Amino acid sequence: MKKLSLISLGILASLQFTKAQVISSKKWADLFSYNNVLAMKEDNGKIIAATENGIFYYTIATGEITKLSKANGLHNIGITAFDYDPKSKTGVIGYENGAIDVVTPNEIKYIVDIPIATGYNGNKKINHISITGDRATISVGYGVSIFNIKKKEFADSVFFLNGGTFEASNEATIFGNKVYSVTNSGLKSHEINNTFPAYSTWVTEVPGSFKHIDSETELAFSSATAAFIYNNGAPVQLPINLVNIQDVVVTESNVVVTDSRVYTFGLNGTNSNATDFGEQCNTATMAGGKLFAGTVLSGIKDESNHTYKPSGPEFNFAYKISIHDNNQLLVSTGARVGRYNTPIINPKRPGFYYFNGTEWIYPSYFKTFTGTLNILDAILNPLDNSEVLFANYAMDVQGIYKLKYNSSNKDFDFVKYYPVQATPGQRRAVGFTTDAQNNIFAVFSYNEAGPAVAVYDKAKDDFNLKVSNFKSASVQKPIIYENMLWIPLSRTNAFWVCDYKDPLNFSDDTDYILDEKNGFPSTASGTLSVAADKSGDIWISTDKGVRVLSNAATAIKAPEPKVNPIIIEQNGLGEELFRDSSILQIETDGGNYKWVSVDGGGVYYLSADGQRTIKHFTMENSPLPTNTVTDIKVDKKTGKVYFVTYNGIVTYQGDITDVTSNFGEVMVYPNPVVYSNFKGKVTIKGLAEKTNIRIVDAAGNVVHSAIARGGIYEWDLNNQRGARVASGIYFVLMTNEDGSDKATAKIGVVN
Repeated sequence: MKKLSLISLGILASLQFTKAQVISSKKWADLFSYNNVLAMKEDNGKIIAATENGIFYYTIATGEITKLSKANGLHNIGITAFDYDPKSKTGVIGYENGAIDVVTPNEIKYIVDIPIATGYNGNKKINHISITGDRATISVGYGVSIFNIKKKEFADSVFFLNGGTFEASNEATIFGNKVYSVTNSGLKSHEINNTFPAYSTWVTEVPGSFKHIDSETELAFSSATAAFIYNNGAPVQLPINLVNIQDVVVTESNVVVTDSRVYTFGLNGTNSNATDFGEQCNTATMAGGKLFAGTVLSGIKDESNHTYKPSGPEFNFAYKISIHDNNQLLVSTGARVGRYNTPIINPKRPGFYYFNGTEWIYPSYFKTFTGTLNILDAILNPLDNSEVLFANYAMDVQGIYKLKYNSSNKDFDFVKYYPVQATPGQRRAVGFTTDAQNNIFAVFSYNEAGPAVAVYDKAKDDFNLKVSNFKSASVQKPIIYENMLWIPLSRTNAFWVCDYKDPLNFSDDTDYILDEKNGFPSTASGTLSVAADKSGDIWISTDKGVRVLSNAATAIKAPEPKVNPIIIEQNGLGEELFRDSSILQIETDGGNYKWVSVDGGGVYYLSADGQRTIKHFTMENSPLPTNTVTDIKVDKKTGKVYFVTYNGIVTYQGDITDVTSNFGEVMVYPNPVVYSNFKGKVTIKGLAEKTNIRIVDAAGNVVHSAIARGGIYEWDLNNQRGARVASGIYFVLMTNEDGSDKATAKIGVVN
């Protein structure tokens, strides 16, 4: 049985991070894909594999799998190169942006100051890394740099500049006292000496266009279609016809060439084996006398067709997520640009990813789908939780599709396609919502007259369509609040509310349109998302900030309803919250606090009224893969927050679960509070929605009192005069709003 450990890699035992380097904590976890293995290294019966967003470590004998990502130690995503030295237990990871992580048993050091050639304006990504002893050879788009692993600093660099044009080092390695680099114009070399940085002193050993190189006891390199062992200055071609070489790896006793199949050769060039892994592979290596492939879609694969990888979705690309009972998740992978209009077609056509509560399932249906896939939303059918409905925004086969989960083979079967009376290019399905009576609503962009909404008619097994009578080309995913549909209009400075009463009878609907005269900013071009909170307010995001409709169910029916900005007062001056910012998503948690995604600005966690910023997560200070988060969802049962991006999904364990009028499980932390170890506020959670708090000392004297809202309270350990309380035991006495429920807690204070 495979065992999955979420701690740091076994090779990085006793891993410690300096405070300045840590951007993760135990509250964070990743839902990254670990399918696409880019590079591997063997270490005494263990395989370390690099994927796009993280590293994982597979122990062959025990089946244990451990992973390391930005959620628990790394500093970035977008891995493009990797190597590992078994002797020093050191790994070096290269990223798309040109930075590197140096991973040792003691720390993870982030290096961002890679040498860049003057005048170079091309891609900074790390093409390849090769470790030899305490030196790592780094290949980039403008040449080669030598990195000193012990000192964690760069030594010499050479810029391949010839006639004013830079040439990339595709890959490079140290063999003997020389650095060998393969480029598009030849195999080049230079001794490691004081003339190393002078490109004019480099020698072209073999002219031609070459892609891959590696060394151990021998040096091997390849073009796209031929592989060579470099023997005493002469290239000896390996005796096999190749088509598209993906990698060349040299082990202690073999040369392994990955093509459409994986070929192993002896160090003398004798062909010993050819293995077909049944799918595309990026790399392969020998471990314990056995061959393992790094695949594009299945992680590590052995010759018996067994796969090894951490659990995760098929790919990292994600757009929206829906959370369902029994820890089920559905992730849609579509996207839109250009005022939420032009479809982005992902060449991988990923469809949706499904987590059944224990493992990720990817429908084989999408692997053979013949049309265009641009799925903007997917939900479980509330009438039959074994069925998935998804909205395909594509122009050629747009509409709603239904698939049914088959637990026996862990796959999905096609059930039905609902075109919803669409003509080519029109009526593109955007998103779903459901109400308490299990009615299913869908919204559509690009209708003949305006935006449209459809409701599922169970008796007809079809969707009844209602096209609005106002002009607006595009909509966003709606919500239902107080038996009304609240629908953002992403290409119009307006917002649509449909009071549907009887879902299947459109004749009794009442439609309301909020626009600039109702308070939306005059500079806005569309409304992008909507959330309802526990106070009865509707929060609407636009590309120019946030607006709130207070007491929304009543206010929307007033003659002139008003949406208002949130004004933050500082030093007597008022400033609008998120003024002129494009707000992609707003989500309310169980305590009525707000999570807000700002396009390019990360995620803000706000107090219930929006007046106070509690947290601000960015890709620079947290495991967020990017500062553009396309969706946020909170599991109110657990408090877990899901952040969805085009570069993958991460989760954050929030402190607040669904708050009611009564107490939950009251917890105090840290407790006891030792001043020498902790100088922050004490958190009390599990409170009622409104909690009256009195904190008394051992003699019964009240030292602090407060009213807490939202299920959580933070005490700064000051008494009512503003001075820190003395060391001792303090009792927290709590009642809910009407006094029908009570709770107590104890706090130990050591100054």
